Amino acid sequence: MGGNKKRIYVIDDEPDIRALLRQVLEGYGYRVTPLATGALARQAIRREPPDLCIVDLGLPDMDGLTLVRELWEDVRFGVVILTGRGGVSDRVLGLELGADDYIVKPFEPRELVARVNSVIRRREQLAASGGPATTRAAFGEWVFESGDLSLTHADGRQETLTAAEAVLLTALLKTPKRVLSREQLQGAEPEKDDFAFDRAIDVRISRIRKKIEADPKSPRLIKTVYGAGYLFAADVRWE
Repeated sequence: MGGNKKRIYVIDDEPDIRALLRQVLEGYGYRVTPLATGALARQAIRREPPDLCIVDLGLPDMDGLTLVRELWEDVRFGVVILTGRGGVSDRVLGLELGADDYIVKPFEPRELVARVNSVIRRREQLAASGGPATTRAAFGEWVFESGDLSLTHADGRQETLTAAEAVLLTALLKTPKRVLSREQLQGAEPEKDDFAFDRAIDVRISRIRKKIEADPKSPRLIKTVYGAGYLFAADVRWE
């Protein structure tokens, strides 16, 4: 990777976890900065934004979900949750707050690397998709810019997508009026248990609806096809 190594911030209060993640991820060519608190993470991010943050939910100075809520608003990097909380509700809440993925402790290092690679790859694909032929998609009263993951409404208001949300929306926009299964939307990547996998897709679709639908509870753009998946119901014009 040379001088183009991706930078990852590992935000965890356990020294052993920080050391393990640093060793494993550096072995795969990443530059890793370990940080023990949310406050240190904020300072480091202001100095030099990373490509990805791995955030432990049990930080000593703040709830990790609070930090995730702040981080997702900065589209310059991805967010992966690392947590000892095995409950589905915590994982779903993290995804609702904008995290790209989550890992539950204890974890298999190879699985963590696979998840990190997946998030990095999604963001690179989105950046690459900003070529001259497919930088902008217009639908309804919205325009989606793949280069900066932004949505602009006809009235001027703007919304920003996370990388994971943008991947889903792009897939739907490229195949309008066709049903896509959850597996197709996810890109057939290896996932966790089926329930958590389905919930991750559903949560992200819900977040997108809140941004583009006039009434998210009665969506007109992204339709649920029960037992099959999702369908984008509007015409799409790529510019």
